[in-house]
Amino acid sequence: MSSSPMAHLEIGLCLDLHMTDWSQLHHAYGTAEDIPALLDAVGPDPRDPGWDALASRLYHQGGVYSASYAALPELAEKARQWSLAERRMPLYLAGQIVASRDIRDEVVDPFVTHAADIAELLALTEEALGDPALVDDSLNYVQLLSTLLSFEGVEGWGEHLDQVNGEEYEVPCPACFSENFIVLGEGCRYSTADEMYFKRPPAHTIPLQPQDPTTADGLLPRLHTRALSDGHPEVAGKLPYVFGHAHCVHCGELFSVPEAILARC
Repeated sequence: MSSSPMAHLEIGLCLDLHMTDWSQLHHAYGTAEDIPALLDAVGPDPRDPGWDALASRLYHQGGVYSASYAALPELAEKARQWSLAERRMPLYLAGQIVASRDIRDEVVDPFVTHAADIAELLALTEEALGDPALVDDSLNYVQLLSTLLSFEGVEGWGEHLDQVNGEEYEVPCPACFSENFIVLGEGCRYSTADEMYFKRPPAHTIPLQPQDPTTADGLLPRLHTRALSDGHPEVAGKLPYVFGHAHCVHCGELFSVPEAILARC
């Protein structure tokens, strides 16, 4: 009996991993000969120390290397082989690598050099977003959604959308360059200069001005509609403020929150 096309694909990806001359590639700590063993050994458990070891080498302080891109096919293979919940770690690491613009080796465009890998990772992330368990897990839902944006090539938001989970963005005012905290907690959506606002009522706050998702252009309508349809109304409720406007608490300037977020990155 002949083997299936998928079996041939899996064998090919495995051969690619071990045929790559990792000694000619680099990660944060030098040449990348240790990467195949780390990729082979790591499991789906987020607590597996192998994920920290891989991230520290392939996505060190936001920087990526030649070995980072070479690891994408194997990360895609792991995600394909594992269940919807188990595949999150390889997807998250691959998404961080693809989204990074801090390229420490020769500058390449991964959407050109690894287009097929990214297309597969995008499809695998879309499948993972269909996991019913995510209805009660907004943290992983937002992280998967930001990972999806990374694989779509949406500039900036693959790295910064998941700050919705922390309910805060720290951004500079475009007029006076002073720092503002954009607070997205339930019932407290404002800008403030008080970095300890979460421990005590801040002395000075200015309410945020949300954008209407039904009339907005750009990313907000799609993300808002999707979050609602995926069963995450609390996430959907924060997005109009993330993509809205804020007054600087220092000079009073009204500015675009998303433009300030992207200006920082």
